[in-house]
Formats: sequence, structure tokens, C-alpha cells
Amino acid sequence: MLRRIALIPGRIFAGAGSCLRGAIANANLHTGLVRRFGSDRRANVVMTFALVSIPILFAAGMGVDYTMAARRQTKLDAAADAAALAAVTPSVLNQPVCTAQGACGSISSSSGACAAAINLFCSQASTVTGVTNLNLNISVAQTPSISSVGHAAVVTYTAQSTTAFSGVIHRTTINIGGTATSNAATAPNINFYVLADTSPSMGIPATTAGINAMYAATSTGTGGGGDNEGGCAFGCHESNTSTWVLPGNSSCPGTGTSTHPGNVDDYTYAECVLGLTLRVDNMRTGIENLASTASTTAASNNAQYKMAIYTFDTNANPTSRSCNYGSPLNTIATLTSSMTSASTAASNIAMLQVYDNSGRLSSSSTCNDSDGDTDINDALSGINSIMPTPGNGTNTAGDSPQEVLFLITDGVNDYINSGSRQISLVDTTQCTAIKNRVSSAGLPIRIAVLYLNYLPLPNNGFYTSNVAPFQSNIGPTLQSCASAGLYQEVTTDQDISTALATLFINAVNTAHLTN
Repeated sequence: MLRRIALIPGRIFAGAGSCLRGAIANANLHTGLVRRFGSDRRANVVMTFALVSIPILFAAGMGVDYTMAARRQTKLDAAADAAALAAVTPSVLNQPVCTAQGACGSISSSSGACAAAINLFCSQASTVTGVTNLNLNISVAQTPSISSVGHAAVVTYTAQSTTAFSGVIHRTTINIGGTATSNAATAPNINFYVLADTSPSMGIPATTAGINAMYAATSTGTGGGGDNEGGCAFGCHESNTSTWVLPGNSSCPGTGTSTHPGNVDDYTYAECVLGLTLRVDNMRTGIENLASTASTTAASNNAQYKMAIYTFDTNANPTSRSCNYGSPLNTIATLTSSMTSASTAASNIAMLQVYDNSGRLSSSSTCNDSDGDTDINDALSGINSIMPTPGNGTNTAGDSPQEVLFLITDGVNDYINSGSRQISLVDTTQCTAIKNRVSSAGLPIRIAVLYLNYLPLPNNGFYTSNVAPFQSNIGPTLQSCASAGLYQEVTTDQDISTALATLFINAVNTAHLTN
């Protein structure tokens, strides 16, 4: 009995345990499902995609539109670069400064520089699709200096790039724009004024051998003093036949006198009998070649050059000697753009011929300047009154060329001052007065000086007494007269043509594109 009773409860408990285990199992199943559901992210994909799809679509649309805008801007930047360079190419650098603004199709300019930039930019821009409201702004300016004319072109554009995803990014266009700058430098337009010394001192032979030959030829001179004294190195040019003491020959006959039949002056003897080249001859050739150099350089630089040629010799105003020669300037060629004409005119340059050593220019002249025939000061004053106020050398409407003066001389003043013959250095205040004349941009008239070295002539009494005391200061004085970088000195046996060409090249500048 006890055993059953004992078994029954056991059975009952055992059954109850089975039910409980089943319930627990079911509860665990549901808990696992809940846990698995809670840990299963697959249920959030749609929700997550829905949340992030909007910025993803916005970013994608924005990326596409901004990429297209960047590509369009790159193409327009290249067009602007090309247009800026087109505005400063050599073919249009002689065009006036300009500005232009507007849309392609409506923008234009009368200046070749701006027109070139407009045409090139708009032509290239027309191939860029998807661009609206394209506007162009062009400016071409000049900055003149004494050695070059700077040209700066600035091309600026603004435009709008159309979008493909306007509904997404809420914008129908994206603003784009850019700026390109280009610079070039060219030689300025220049007027050259040549002022050449043709006074008697230019009759010195151009070589050491020539000087020695003249010393030897005149060492037995019997002319009784003056230019025909024994041992004169100068080829003095005098028409008074009574002082001719050197014999001519069949090729170079002289009219002579009954006392000296067939004789010639020192100049004719040096040039014709001995066949020597005098300094005045080399100077003449140098100026002829200078005109040719100017023509070639002007064509190479795409610049406009003009040249005028003057010589000086006589004393200007020896009023105390009851005479007035007037201006010492002789017009060889007025200002001309024809370098051929200037060169031809230069071939006519000749040394001053006087009547005799007293300073008279002819036998009938009563004017006696005591042979003071090198008035450099008055010559500089005279050329200053001829040269106009300098321009800036650009091609801007109303502008005029720059001005350069070439002074070619041995640097010794010889003129009448307060009734007495004065032999001295150049008065540099005359040079300063010329250089102080400036253009609207502050560019001065420049002075290029070619110093034909005044040779020491220890065997010549005139030189020893009058020139030797200041001979060493002639060059430095002329250098102070010259503008910076425009001074050359030529000594005996050196080439005047080469020195003049060097001065000329220093006075101009070769055109070049800097950007």
C-alpha cells in the first residue's frame, strides 16, 4: 500500500514534469525566435536604404553635375589662355590698347589685339556644350619703359553649366568662371637724331700708321705756320691756295699758285695722295651703316624707327668778332622713316673747309672766329630745339615715338666766348637739359655718346698748350653727358661702325613673349 501510494505521487509528479518540460521548451523556442528576430539585421535593410537613399541620390547627382561643370570650365580655361596669348602676339602688338566686354556674338572691338582674343575665345567656346550665360571681359594694356613696351592681356569669363539632376540637387545651373593673363615686351618706336662733329679736328687719320705718315709728310712744311707747320698730323682742309705746300700728283692735281704750282692742302694730300682714311671718313661710313642697322632691326622688332642727321662745325655766335655764323648745325637729313634715304644722305657728310687758318670761311668773308670751329655746346642747344617732346613709343592713339640723340664727337669745345677763343670740355648742363625732357610716362630723351678719342699729340704745339691740360677728363665728361649704358669710346685703329652698332643695339630692345 505504501508502495503504491508512494508510486502514485511519483507518477503524478512525473507527468507534471513532462508537461512542465514541454512548456519550458515552448517558451525557449519563442524566446529564441524573438532573440533571432532581434538580432537579424535583414529586417532593417529596407528601412536603412530608405533613410540613406536620398543623400546617396543627391551625392550622385551632385557629383555628376559638378564633374560636368569642372570639365566645361577646363575647356573654357584653355580657351581663355589661348585668347590671352592671341592678344599679345607680334602680329597685333602694334595695335592700340583696348577693352571689350559682352557675350560671344555681341562683343566686338576695333583693336586687332582685342579682336584676336575675342575671335579665338568665342570660336573655342562654341564647341563646349551645356554652357549658358557666357560673358567675356578682355583688357589689353601697355606699360612703356625706356627699353621696351610691356603689353598685358587679361581675359576673364563667367558662365553657367547646366545640370542633369536639377530635380535632385534643386539647381538648374552651376556657376563657373576663370581668368587668364599673358604678357609680352616689344621694342618701342624710336626717333634717332644723329649729331656728328665735322669740325677740322676730325681730319686726324683713323690709324696710327696714317698719323705717322702725315707727320712725315708735313715735317718739312714751308707754309710759314698755321696748319702747314712742320709735323702736323691733321688733314686740315683749307681753300686758300697761298698756304698749300704739299705736292699733288697726276691723280690729285691742285690749282696751285705761281709760287707753289700743283700743291694741295693737307686734307687733299692725306685723302688723295697718300690714300689715307681720316676719322671723318670712318664716321661717315659708320652713320651710313647705322641707318642700315636701324632698318634691319626695325623689321626684326616690328617697331617703327625714324632717323635725322645733323652735323656741326662752325662757331655759332662769335659776335665780338663782328660776325655771326648762325647755328653750327648743318642739316644732312630731316627726320625720315626711309633708312635708305638717311644712308644716302649720310654719304654726303664732309669735313668743314675753311679759307685759311684765321677762321674765315671764304676769301671775301670778314668774319674771323680765330679757327674756333667746334661749338658743341651750341650744337646741343640747337638739336634740343629741334627734337620734340618724347613720346612713350607705343602705338596708342595720340602717342609718339621715344627720342634718342646720338652725339659723335672728339669732345673738345673750341669756340669764341666773351671775345676770346675758348678750348674746353663740353658743358654737361646742355646734356642735362635734354635728358630732363620726359614723356607722359616719365621717359626721358636719351643721349648715346660715341667718343672719338682725342689723341695725345705731343709733337703738336696747339695740343700741348690747349688740350693736354684736360685731355684725361674728356672721356669722363662725355660719359656723364650720356644716358646710362649708352657710352662708347673709340680710339685710333678701332672701328667706328661697330661702336655705333653697339650703341644702337643698347638703345633698342628685341621683342619677346614672356607668358
